[in-house]
Amino acid sequence: MLDSKHLIKPVLAEINTVLDKVSEAEIDQAATLITKDKRIFVLGSGRSGFMAKSFAMRLMHIGYQVYVIGETITPSIQPNDVLVSVSGSGKTSSVLELTEKAAESGVEVIAVSSNSNSPLVKLANRVIIVPGATKNGDGVKSIQLLSSLFDQSVHIVLDILCFKLSIRDEVSNGAAKKQHSNME
Repeated sequence: MLDSKHLIKPVLAEINTVLDKVSEAEIDQAATLITKDKRIFVLGSGRSGFMAKSFAMRLMHIGYQVYVIGETITPSIQPNDVLVSVSGSGKTSSVLELTEKAAESGVEVIAVSSNSNSPLVKLANRVIIVPGATKNGDGVKSIQLLSSLFDQSVHIVLDILCFKLSIRDEVSNGAAKKQHSNME
């Protein structure tokens, strides 16, 4: 039985286990597709969708034209665009169907998944495998509920991707802060 008074260290240990298995080369390869001359679209469902939205917000802070699929103001995706699709299982039907349509129309796809053999990964031009536990049992096993470990790890990995992009693009923290909402 878990001791509910002492969970920080075991959860951090799980996250570290997952991050130790993430390929920094995969992050770097994904970064090659994300450039300021392209529109970036993000897609995910449930908590993975929130991680995708968080990534979109940080991309906006560092100067990218970024959209969240499913929002009312999102334009249609076009062949020169990039789609970042997040699904732990890589089998989420809503994510898979839209990614398949985008890939067929010539959109470059970055898949973020725990499952390296998933249908989503097979559609992608670039892949970032984040092997955290999902609700389907993929990835590093976890004491946490459902796909919490995958979602936590994806958040960190996508923040690292943004950090790499900001360094490459020479976007300082001060410049990013100017894009941040002043309404807080």
